[in-house]
Amino acid sequence: MNRIFALTVLGLSVTAVALPGRAASAEPGPPYEVTEEREACADHDPLRRPFFGDTHVHTVYSFDANSQDTRNTPRDAYRLAQGEKIGLQPYDAEGNALRSAQLRRPLDFTALTDHAELLGEIRICRNEELPGGDSDFCWTYRLNPVNGFGPLAFRNLLLRDRFQFCGENGELCLKEAMVVWRDIQAAAEEAYDRSSECSFTSFVGYEWTASAGNGVNLHRNVIFRNDRVPSLPPSWVETPSAYALWQHLQRGCIDGVEGCDALTIPHNSNLSGPGLMFASAKVRSLDDLDMPVDKEEATLRQRWEPLVEIMQHKGDSECLLGGDTSDEACGFEKLPYNSFAGVGRIAADGGLVLGPSLAPDQRGMVRDALKKGLLIQEAVGANSLKYGIVASTDTHLGTPGLAEEDGAKGHGGAGARNTQGLPDDLEFNPGGLAVIWAEENSRDAIFAGMQRREAYGTSGTRPVVRFFGGWDYGADLCETGDLAAAGYAGGVPMGGDLTAAPKGAEAPHFVVSALQDPGTPSAPGTPLQRVQVVKGWVEDGKAQEKVYDVAGGDNGASVDTKTCERSGQGSGSLCAVWQDPEFDAGQGAFYYARVLENPTCRWSQQICVDSGVSCDDPSTITAGLEGCCSPAHIPVVQERAWTSPIWYTP
Repeated sequence: MNRIFALTVLGLSVTAVALPGRAASAEPGPPYEVTEEREACADHDPLRRPFFGDTHVHTVYSFDANSQDTRNTPRDAYRLAQGEKIGLQPYDAEGNALRSAQLRRPLDFTALTDHAELLGEIRICRNEELPGGDSDFCWTYRLNPVNGFGPLAFRNLLLRDRFQFCGENGELCLKEAMVVWRDIQAAAEEAYDRSSECSFTSFVGYEWTASAGNGVNLHRNVIFRNDRVPSLPPSWVETPSAYALWQHLQRGCIDGVEGCDALTIPHNSNLSGPGLMFASAKVRSLDDLDMPVDKEEATLRQRWEPLVEIMQHKGDSECLLGGDTSDEACGFEKLPYNSFAGVGRIAADGGLVLGPSLAPDQRGMVRDALKKGLLIQEAVGANSLKYGIVASTDTHLGTPGLAEEDGAKGHGGAGARNTQGLPDDLEFNPGGLAVIWAEENSRDAIFAGMQRREAYGTSGTRPVVRFFGGWDYGADLCETGDLAAAGYAGGVPMGGDLTAAPKGAEAPHFVVSALQDPGTPSAPGTPLQRVQVVKGWVEDGKAQEKVYDVAGGDNGASVDTKTCERSGQGSGSLCAVWQDPEFDAGQGAFYYARVLENPTCRWSQQICVDSGVSCDDPSTITAGLEGCCSPAHIPVVQERAWTSPIWYTP
């Protein structure tokens, strides 16, 4: 009921209509291709609805989740995404989970993205009956998977090589990887609701886990449109660059499997050292940082990589204070290092033991990438970094969508293995969510929304946000009740390109509308504080940026960190029609909206308060809770959402 009310306020049709087909002529913007056989969705809205999901989820099949003793399978992950309770480690002697997880609200869609690297190696080493399973390495791995994690990662991810137990040319490991890949596909098919109810959508996917130097991150999630996929997902071992990955997907998916389509989503650019993620897609090492980008590569990257993951449990990658960035909201959920080499090197007392080469770098931030894309556009005639925005969890426990601050379970992977006290390292967070505007909850509709970048990311909450850009929106659009219809008719949604300015137009208009996450009866959502528009542009050959408050503002809201009780006013909805006061028709630009909620207690502070920790009383600081009183502990968080940009090209 809350979802329906929210959509009504945004001027959307919410009547469920059983359509005989999916006529492209009834849909605004470009129609999406129908590539699968299924019942027509009874709830199909040509003005589109927001679907909340998670595009970055690991299960027992990922080598780093396995080292955490994660036992949740793809089927367990899908069950949780649809609202069921599942178990989590630790386990008792009989293998029963001693703790559990359940979402307060189910997700609309989920893509599981287990690492393609080591799928076969893990399967072999866990089963001594398989060829290669009786090797010395696998015997050692079965005794201690945690200590086996390092050698596995070093051999496969850094040396891009396979173990001798994989057989000639890695054939044994590739054969077993195919077994796992078929099970991943089967689990996705079982979870997908092909009925007219269209209650849940699953996507076949995986993670391509590339890195350079000392843990500099180049990871991508690969999402397939439907159930027609390659027989084996190309991994970092076979494809030494993102460019090579796209070439492989072109051969093995687009050209090699009828009806196959895919896209890639880079993540954790904050861990890409000096911004290697946003250098040429042909890079293989840090020596390639300044490799030039030509128009062919820029165009190819737009085709394959329409989205970027701006936040997940290993930090926020929007922006970084310093240089030409004075935006205070950029201080949100930042990791204190710029590559995986920094993980686990923060002293218990909060003091950093990192060298200057590991300091966070602006070049790894999404806002800087968007600005860099404008410069590339001017230089070669195409924008290689034209990214829409999503967020996700990167859970390594098989718990998609588990992003609530007051229900944090940790996420495994590179994080802590704590089973008491704080369940994760202080610098990590519960993760975010991906939101796609689509006509219905089906693979084709949601995938098309991803491709056209009509998407936004949240830090874990569920506000409903719309953002349109055009040349003649009326100042009263927020009050007319037809915001969505007028938004599409008069311009483009988030992720789009402004059309050429009509004669006499002075500057583009933007309309942004945000509705508070309604939450649930037991956990109400947090009121909104403000809506901002972030602009980037090029002036005299240099990229610039500016942040505008367009609705709401500093409302004095706060939270008592001793009790986590909130105070101060906020808004249930915010809406504004805004015109760029400094528009120059000769300058390329992008605009995206950011929605900030009132402050609340961060996940770590919630646990500290619930555990009765008082930093003035050492007797209350029990095992696992030492981080509550660390100088590095940040007790307050301001949840938010980021829309995909809208671009203007002269």
